[in-house]
Amino acid sequence: MAIKGKTVGGIAGAGAAAITLAIALIQPWEGRELRAYQDIVGVWTICDGETKGVRPGDVATPDQCDATLAKSVRGYAAGLDACVTPSLPVKTEAALISWTYNVGVTAACGSTLVKRLNAGDLVGACDQLLRWDRAGGRQVRGLTNRRNAERSLCIDGLALR
Repeated sequence: MAIKGKTVGGIAGAGAAAITLAIALIQPWEGRELRAYQDIVGVWTICDGETKGVRPGDVATPDQCDATLAKSVRGYAAGLDACVTPSLPVKTEAALISWTYNVGVTAACGSTLVKRLNAGDLVGACDQLLRWDRAGGRQVRGLTNRRNAERSLCIDGLALR
């Protein structure tokens, strides 16, 4: 994405500024829970929306959550980078990393949003964020609010180009 072909912190793709901004965007939307719980679609979750390897009864410390989130966001950024061809402004990149963290790399890379990005329709790609506000087949107000925030940041980044 922003730094194609270079290595930043061991992860090709997203720059440190976009990752830092994405983490700041993700945390308030995900909320932090130090004990494992089932999310609105029944997936075991802990910390800031972490689902990988989470089991009932798991407990984490704030430091463990910070480290897990940072590592996960770098991984999602790298996954998104693998399917996005244009370089993006930091704010746009951060918004799309936040979205990918929430929906997953497979869904992100197979989306119309990424197709539009790669076709050069950056505004159209940002607008696609608003379509991703469902969980378990129903619209979720929190996701609608999150997507509006991500879209605003995505568009704001384009204005700085």
